[in-house]
Amino acid sequence: MSSRERVLEHLLTHSVRCGDFTLKSGRRSSWFIDSKQTICSPEVMVDLADMMLERIPDEATAIGGLTMGADGATFITAAVAATRGRALRAFSVRKETKDHGAGGRIAGRLLPGDRVVITEDTVTRGTNLLEAARVVREVGAIPVLLLAVVDRGGTAAAMAAEEGWAFDALFRAPDLGFDFEGA
Repeated sequence: MSSRERVLEHLLTHSVRCGDFTLKSGRRSSWFIDSKQTICSPEVMVDLADMMLERIPDEATAIGGLTMGADGATFITAAVAATRGRALRAFSVRKETKDHGAGGRIAGRLLPGDRVVITEDTVTRGTNLLEAARVVREVGAIPVLLLAVVDRGGTAAAMAAEEGWAFDALFRAPDLGFDFEGA
């Protein structure tokens, strides 16, 4: 079984739920995915990191995104990359500016000029990816790819393209047996 097949099977078994759910946007859905149930599982986390690394451009020097959605995929990918001789600085974008200590919205290691992959566990519309990319740009780093583990909405690619950024996802709603639920 390939890495992709193992992660997909894990998502379907442990992360996808069917029923009646209210999404963050307030919209109702017949399915929900808590992809952290897969991202944080030791039996597939290296497979997932390998899949992420296959998509990350060689020019990338850092990886991160809006906390909490990005943290799991960010840190396991950076750690696995380090064991393979590839250095990717890792960081989180805080939801609000910290008003004490060093302040700011970036926690971790991000430098001006870094070429950055912005991650997220699951996207429906893609707003968290875009917010994180804008914060990264404000500190002088350059988003080179917005990368989700699961794209359930199908709208993130177009939204990213409007800003001039590339978008990719390891899995899309149809891979999981569902229609896109964007907008």
